[in-house]
Amino acid sequence: MADIGKSGHLGGSGGALPKLLRRLRPYGGWLAASLLLAAVTVALTLWLPVLIGRGVDCILGPGAVDFAALARLLGRMAAAIAGTAAAQWLMNVCNNRLTFCLVRDLRAEAFARIQVLPLSYLDTHPAGELVSRVIADVDQLGDGLLMGFTQLFSGVLTILGTIGFMLGISPRITLVVVCITPVSLFVAGFIARRTYSMFRLQSEIRGEQTALIDEFVVNQKVVQAFGCEPQAQSRFDEINARLASASLRAVFFSSLTNPCTRFVNSLVYTGVGVFGAFLGMGGGITVGQLASFLSYANQYTKPFNEISGVVTELQNALACAGRIFELIEQPPETPDAPDAVRLTPDGRVDLENLRFSYLPEKPLIEGLSLAVQPGQRVAIVGPTGCGKTTLINLLMRFYDLQGGAVRVAGTDIRSATRESLRAGYGMVLQETWLKAGTIRENLAMAKPDATEEEILAAAKASHAHGFIRRLPQGYDTPIGEDGGALSQGQKQLLCIARVMLRLPPMLILDEATSSIDTRTEQKIQSAFAAMMQGRTSFIVAHRLSTIRQADVILVMRDGRIVEQGSHEQLLRKGGFYAELWQSQFAH
Repeated sequence: MADIGKSGHLGGSGGALPKLLRRLRPYGGWLAASLLLAAVTVALTLWLPVLIGRGVDCILGPGAVDFAALARLLGRMAAAIAGTAAAQWLMNVCNNRLTFCLVRDLRAEAFARIQVLPLSYLDTHPAGELVSRVIADVDQLGDGLLMGFTQLFSGVLTILGTIGFMLGISPRITLVVVCITPVSLFVAGFIARRTYSMFRLQSEIRGEQTALIDEFVVNQKVVQAFGCEPQAQSRFDEINARLASASLRAVFFSSLTNPCTRFVNSLVYTGVGVFGAFLGMGGGITVGQLASFLSYANQYTKPFNEISGVVTELQNALACAGRIFELIEQPPETPDAPDAVRLTPDGRVDLENLRFSYLPEKPLIEGLSLAVQPGQRVAIVGPTGCGKTTLINLLMRFYDLQGGAVRVAGTDIRSATRESLRAGYGMVLQETWLKAGTIRENLAMAKPDATEEEILAAAKASHAHGFIRRLPQGYDTPIGEDGGALSQGQKQLLCIARVMLRLPPMLILDEATSSIDTRTEQKIQSAFAAMMQGRTSFIVAHRLSTIRQADVILVMRDGRIVEQGSHEQLLRKGGFYAELWQSQFAH
């Protein structure tokens, strides 16, 4: 980030431009073709004023017109115009291919990186802000690059080409043009250096706005239920006002480039006209050559105006590129060791002196040890924030330990592949997750090769078959993102059915029946009891009535296991568990 503040130009954002150029290497052929076609376009465009000048010289006066030579010149002009149009069209095809392939690759790279980012990063960055980077910022980058490829190449070549042609006509007039040019470059560069940080701020606020919109749209029911619409509108208006202010400043300063360079370019044209007229009166240049030179002066200055607009777009594009690369270059979660083994879970889980905290200054789990035997049902209870869900995250290796070890089947999970570890668990959480697709596709996520009979059996075991059958298209009913119109209880039943379809050797049930009515919960509990038979199960629950049959109940408080035993043993102790029980069931 320090590089941005210091550079503030096209190479800013920690070197976004070199990173983009490296990603263009696979498309070097398209880039070379674009450059070649740009050169052809410029050559034909610059040839046209030469033909026009010769045509003027063919018209010497009344009755002194060389019609034969003029006809040949008109034919060449038509060919030059047609060739320019064809070359420009082909160049645009190449540029579109180049830009949209790069956009596709960046989106794929960003999405792939999100898949391997540690949960600690995803937990601390709003989902909408990440979506803004992958969608809006990449779109802005694509628009800027497309304009850059289309106008920057041909603009630079036009400038170089016109200087060459002008030198061929009159070196003295060319010197006038070249002497005034640095003023235009200075003005454009001065403004460009000051606009990068403004476009960067604009992109950041846009991401903040997208995150806010995503948050409030997803949770609109909660907003309306608590009457928080005025607060939501106020927060949106504040961010929207900041975005408008940042956008206006960025556009205002960047828009100064074009009129400033146009003013300097008018000076160039005036200098060519005045100096050329005096040179023509002295016989140093013909009228046709002066006409050609004035045309070249226009063509020479025009790319500066176009490039000034391109610079503005590229400032915005590279500001967006910096945010994209910031995401792409985030360190992934600790990769599996090269010699990582594939676990074959047997249900045995050992926790040895675990130590973990989300923030270094706030210890959460300290010195936690536990030995779980195959087939045991382990319930984890305790007040909110005591570390129950954190313990589950450590079992699944969503977070890495800061001390101690978790062993599955006698193997430290850090020396095993994550895929084999997580394949050994079946997980049902309080928060449901369903993708856009059919009911059948959502169930089959757990076991893509499942037969129709297996899907039906899992749905019946989870008591989801009844409501699925009543849907318009049964198991082929499409549902929207995160379950669409299904109730929270129905969505949770589908998540339970998904686990029942797979039946791995270990289960994690984190408030798995929190959204289900009492009658259905009783049926589910009997299905769970059958499912847990012979499987190691970790059950996180606030309702203590759901864990009475657990083999071992772990009572957690402030990251430590303060009590351990069966339901009856803990009640007889009269300790913290007994207090929790009495608080729920005492009348």
